[in-house]
Amino acid sequence: MSRGVLALLGSGETGPGMTRVHRGLLTHLDEARAVNLNTPFGFQENVPQMTEKLLAYFSTSLHLDMAALDLRSFDGATAEQRQNFKDAVRRSNYVFAGPGSPSYALRQWLPMNLSEDLTSVLAQDGIVCFSSAAATTLGHYTPPVYEIYKSGTGLEWLEGLDLMAAVGLDCVVLPHYDNAEGRDYDTSRCYIGERRLRLLEEMLPGGIGVLGVDEHTAAVIDLATMTMTVKGKGEAHWRLDGKVTDFANASEVKLEDLGAHARELAPVAELAPPIVNVVDESEIIALRAAQERLADALNAIRAAARSQGQYAIADEIRDALSAAGVVVRDGAVAAPQ
Repeated sequence: MSRGVLALLGSGETGPGMTRVHRGLLTHLDEARAVNLNTPFGFQENVPQMTEKLLAYFSTSLHLDMAALDLRSFDGATAEQRQNFKDAVRRSNYVFAGPGSPSYALRQWLPMNLSEDLTSVLAQDGIVCFSSAAATTLGHYTPPVYEIYKSGTGLEWLEGLDLMAAVGLDCVVLPHYDNAEGRDYDTSRCYIGERRLRLLEEMLPGGIGVLGVDEHTAAVIDLATMTMTVKGKGEAHWRLDGKVTDFANASEVKLEDLGAHARELAPVAELAPPIVNVVDESEIIALRAAQERLADALNAIRAAARSQGQYAIADEIRDALSAAGVVVRDGAVAAPQ
């Protein structure tokens, strides 16, 4: 059975409390091959700054070198770029994704079937750590959070990645469960609010639960023990058939108590190792000699052009040589006869 770990962070992925969670997750790995997925915030203008901030956090706080995987748009990427992205995810053993838009992320990830790659990571005893918007995508269904909260879109469910099925749960994931930014109006339940969540729950097929994770809190699911442990400042919450069960910080829950059934996960077919081009040293020497002969020939042609007063041609040759890294020094030119 897999010993992979799925960590769902309610928010605060770079805060002090979650640093302890990340550090605990990393103890499961002998050598971390960590990647960050920028897709959830790929529509924003500050993608480079957001990426750098996340990489700097993992480097400074956890001494972890994390590779940035860039896939901002499914349509804007080539087939080769999409496949390279998927391959890089499968080769990693610590996959992180965080803030952004759940609906935007799903529009990029669903067509490329990212769920199979994340499942493969878990099957090979790796860790998938998704926070905030990214965590919302992992359920059977996903609410279009910002469309409901900001744009007035009607209540509906979007198809999710359903990575929760890999841990035996048929559910929706709601981070920011205890959000209170609204103060005098309800922004809990991932900005949807309790009233609207109840209406959305009525639209779900029977038997599908809701796993809520408070802010600055993690629900860490260990496939080796088939348990969920709550870590951080708040609680986790399980909603099913009108009943809500709250799990306090530091509590451990058997997944079977939530109706989960153990699953045998299989990794995606083994990937071919990256191609490494090996060039013999004699080939390099021969190539350099050929380049020198070409530079000498061009210099001779250029000198002849200058001696004949054809300075425009000579200048073009000089610029081409300079662009190729050849230093050109001019001497005095005899007047043409």
